[in-house]
Amino acid sequence: MNRTFRVGAVLSLLALPLPALAQQSIQATLYKNPQCGCCEGYAAYLRDNGFKVDVKPTNDLAEISRKAGVPQEFEGCHTMFIDGYVIDGHVPVNVIRKLLSERPGIAGITLPGMPMGSPGMNGAKTAPFTIYSVTKDGAAPNIYATE
Repeated sequence: MNRTFRVGAVLSLLALPLPALAQQSIQATLYKNPQCGCCEGYAAYLRDNGFKVDVKPTNDLAEISRKAGVPQEFEGCHTMFIDGYVIDGHVPVNVIRKLLSERPGIAGITLPGMPMGSPGMNGAKTAPFTIYSVTKDGAAPNIYATE
């Protein structure tokens, strides 16, 4: 019984760091139009999924997206930066996590426009979301994921 207790105690100590890592928040900075409510809904969605989001209202959203490598016709509703990547629009968290785990050599990803049923948007999803990869060198965006 004493040996079982010691083995259990050691295993418990080894497991202590795991929950701390699992609960570690991903830091995000989200730029949005000051009047946009769906962007606040998206920030809440991210927070509900373990992200720490700093929301920054701005009237220079198009300029921020352009400088980050997002072509005008591929812009989303807001522009966010996480760990050196740009995430434009209402991109689902599993696609963001895919980006952060794969770490491809791109500027980031975008879900153009404001698709109904996307995270933070009202309505029902009527078609798969197409998320594009973007670069800073002006290359045409490519499909990164569909959701």
